[in-house]
Amino acid sequence: MLVSTPQRVLEAAESVFAEQGYGPAKLADIAARAGIRRPSLLYHFKSKEELYQATVQRAFSDLGEALQTAMLASGSFEERLLETAQRYAQFLAEHEHIARLVLRELLDSNGPGPGTDILMTQVSPLVDAVEAFVGSVGDDVIAEGPPIRARVMCIASTLIMRAAAQVRDALWGPQHHARLLARALFLRS
Repeated sequence: MLVSTPQRVLEAAESVFAEQGYGPAKLADIAARAGIRRPSLLYHFKSKEELYQATVQRAFSDLGEALQTAMLASGSFEERLLETAQRYAQFLAEHEHIARLVLRELLDSNGPGPGTDILMTQVSPLVDAVEAFVGSVGDDVIAEGPPIRARVMCIASTLIMRAAAQVRDALWGPQHHARLLARALFLRS
């Protein structure tokens, strides 16, 4: 299948931004990785910031679609919750660069970069959606514990750290345990 130039640029940008961070990343390096020259890249994306924004938005749009599909599927709440956690883990496994990119933004010691606002506009609504989904069921299903959002973030951050880590198997083991975490944190025994 032939991949369009903008798609190739976004894929190259995802990996370069994840490896180097926004500031040090060079458009020439992204263009080279996409198999084009810098002027061709600038034809499709007018600036580094525009490219970064498109990269992050594409990733979180794909993630949002995967999570919504799981949350809105037929089946019991438990099945949909566990599938939502599974889809999140699968997305991160397939997009390790995005996990690294998010961590770079969250930990950037130079202060908030242009990606911080982008991440907040992309991540916060996803967390809101999962929180609302879990909160929509009665207390007879949800286990007592910390606030729902804290539990959502516990799973999200654990899985994003695992996906971004180069030594994930040594630290977390060979599996992500998304379903087990969701069951333990949210469901009554």
